[in-house]
Amino acid sequence: MKQGLLSPRALLGLALAGLLSLAHANDQGEIGQLLREGRLAEAQTRVDRLLAAKPRDPQLRLYKGVIQRETGRTNEALATFTKLSEDHPELPEPYNNLAVIHAAQGQYDKARVALEKALRTHPSYATAHDNLADVYARLASQAYSKALQLDGAAPSPAQLALIRDLGPVNGSARPATVVAAAPATPAAPAPSVAKPAPPPPAAVSAPVKPAAPVPAASSPAAPADGAREVEQAVRAWAQAWSDRDMNRYLAAYDARFETPGRQDRSAWEQDRRARIVGKSRITVQLLDLQVTVQGQRAVAKFRQDYKADTLAVLSRKTLELTRTGNRWLIVKESSGG
Repeated sequence: MKQGLLSPRALLGLALAGLLSLAHANDQGEIGQLLREGRLAEAQTRVDRLLAAKPRDPQLRLYKGVIQRETGRTNEALATFTKLSEDHPELPEPYNNLAVIHAAQGQYDKARVALEKALRTHPSYATAHDNLADVYARLASQAYSKALQLDGAAPSPAQLALIRDLGPVNGSARPATVVAAAPATPAAPAPSVAKPAPPPPAAVSAPVKPAAPVPAASSPAAPADGAREVEQAVRAWAQAWSDRDMNRYLAAYDARFETPGRQDRSAWEQDRRARIVGKSRITVQLLDLQVTVQGQRAVAKFRQDYKADTLAVLSRKTLELTRTGNRWLIVKESSGG
């Protein structure tokens, strides 16, 4: 056999390895689909069978932890994600899932630490950013409650609602708050003046020059009109996300949009397609939407209630928009704050 050429047996071995790798990838794809459909028992059977052959496979171990969490075996899931994070400290997903468990148990400090570790491994990991914003909000609520207890004062209901209000009331979305210029206070009516007596019939009066029309004051509704346009654009963006309509969703972003971590635009779009189209269902609700407009720029702030498959995240969101032609397009997007 010439040096550098593989024997038929070696070639056959490589071919079999490639086929096994492809079969493994197909199995993992089917497991992901079973999880999205809520068929946890079937997914568990597949995972156990594959883990027997590949006990250290990180994706299979992540699936195992997810199934444990979804079937109520919280302590087992905690152990699975902890060990996975120790074996693969470069992966953000185990830290994120640990944070989900800690937060569900009310251990928000532990959740914060886990999410900060996730972001150190992957600074532009959107899910971890959203989850961390919610954890910070809950930590602030706890601190506020503790301060009230120490002070001994009885807080008014409005004060408590302001800091504890993390979601919709009775499941209904709240109307947007539009920030616009306040209309001027109308002036008091001038006192009536007696009409002068008409001139004698013989006298001829010079023609009276009509008074110049008084220019109309700028309409105070103009800023509100711009804010309504921005609100409509933001709600259309959220609806396109919910509908998983990638053409409408990506069209909501301006060509100058600042991608997370200065990521290449095409890579960012590809990543967004994978994250959105890969979900079986998505709902995005905007709560407490507030819009301010200054010329050709606008800022929209709201609480984003995001649900996708088994994930639910409530976070603060800020969109910065610019008017391009007759459309308002997103130029910057941030979570928290």
